[in-house]
Amino acid sequence: MDERMIEAAQTGDINLLYELILNDPYALERIDAVPFSHTPLHIAASAGHIEFMMEMIKLKPKFARKLNQAGFSPMHLALQNDRTKAVLRLLRFDEGLVRAKGREDLTPLHRVVQTGNVDLLVKLLKVCPEAIADVTVRDETVFHLAVKNDMFEAFQVLVGWLIRSCHESAERWEKELLSWVDIDGNTVLHIAAIRNRPQVVEVLLGHLSRDQINAKNLEGLTALDIQSQYPWNERQADRIIDMLSKAGGLSASSSSLPNTSISSFHIESLKEKMPWFQKLGTKTGRLKRGISYKMRNTFLVVVVLLITITYEASLNPPKMPDDSPSMKYQVSLSQDQPLNSHTFLHKTDINTAPIPSPPATDVSKKDYWTCDDYMFWFHNTLTFWVAVYLTALLLPSHSFSLLVLLTLFSFGVSYIVVSARSWEYSYGFSKKSSHFLFEVTNHFNIVFLVFLGLLVLCQLAFDRARSLNQCMFLPLPTNRLL
Repeated sequence: MDERMIEAAQTGDINLLYELILNDPYALERIDAVPFSHTPLHIAASAGHIEFMMEMIKLKPKFARKLNQAGFSPMHLALQNDRTKAVLRLLRFDEGLVRAKGREDLTPLHRVVQTGNVDLLVKLLKVCPEAIADVTVRDETVFHLAVKNDMFEAFQVLVGWLIRSCHESAERWEKELLSWVDIDGNTVLHIAAIRNRPQVVEVLLGHLSRDQINAKNLEGLTALDIQSQYPWNERQADRIIDMLSKAGGLSASSSSLPNTSISSFHIESLKEKMPWFQKLGTKTGRLKRGISYKMRNTFLVVVVLLITITYEASLNPPKMPDDSPSMKYQVSLSQDQPLNSHTFLHKTDINTAPIPSPPATDVSKKDYWTCDDYMFWFHNTLTFWVAVYLTALLLPSHSFSLLVLLTLFSFGVSYIVVSARSWEYSYGFSKKSSHFLFEVTNHFNIVFLVFLGLLVLCQLAFDRARSLNQCMFLPLPTNRLL
């Protein structure tokens, strides 16, 4: 790089920068052509010259992610030199710079955790929450780095942020990151035991399951083994051992310690024959993944409309024809009586002599449905249940979908009760005089409801299979956590 360009970046002289570009329009191009170079943006970020830094980003946006020969990006250098304003200004240009991997795959978030700057830590997590899932070249998470660098406050902030996050991957992060293993097979609990950090152990025990507490590292040691064999401080060691024991911590040599090897557990599960409901759940999951997000939303709108229309039709069946026997009697007011006088039932074809209404038993014993009415009832019911099943199949693969399925099941029960009574009441017939197709439809309602209940069980099986498959391939690279 030209010495005058270095001088311009060190002093933040924008006028000198454009004077150099005027004399040599390819000055920045030659710097960019070098794969790893200490650009003017690196120099300006280190010095904290924000105006020059942003002017350089405007001219060469790629410089923001470029690594120098030492393996650092401009944001890494700004953090190393405590240029907080420069860091925040860079984030306004590109929030993804929080995840820029530098030397040993250390990101700016990793650097902030190592220094213990909790104010900046919260800001970085706010603009880019996905950065919490990044790991170093040694498979260390931000939690490993916080404990290794004795940054307990930063560790507390990270755990507090994790359990409060509403990010779509937060549940999986909480389950995996706190029990993540580094290159030596050590979890954060192992690191806390090695370094005699009872405060960290106390926080972790509130979020780890018993299997995670008794996880073994590559040396075959649990956290209790490490604390018992290598106590740096006897008083703290006794406290940690007591906490681990109360939480169900065991020694690796204990006969009551189950085989917590994830690989061996899943190898055995893969050898077993897959149950039918798990097969159905797997096929359903594959079908869901084959539908795009936009197409799924379109289908959901259509099937919800179908459910609404068919349910409305079940509540308000088509009116009976006017020439049916039950419609030959109408309520009319006598012309020579006031409005509040008694009313009489008259035949439609005889307007002079009042005729009493036939007994209800006479009407109820007759079935005035036509074949078209039965066909309408049958196909309306079939359409309703098909739409319900399509809704269940189109739901995204999420634990919240189980609640929607249970709601659909309850809605199906409501449909069966309401629709049958509505049609019986509207047409005034008894179950004894009902048509065969009506009985078949009623039986179909029960069958469809049972299958909907089975679908709920299949969703449970699929969610479990998905969680097992995620655990099967741990530890995962950082992009598998998103």
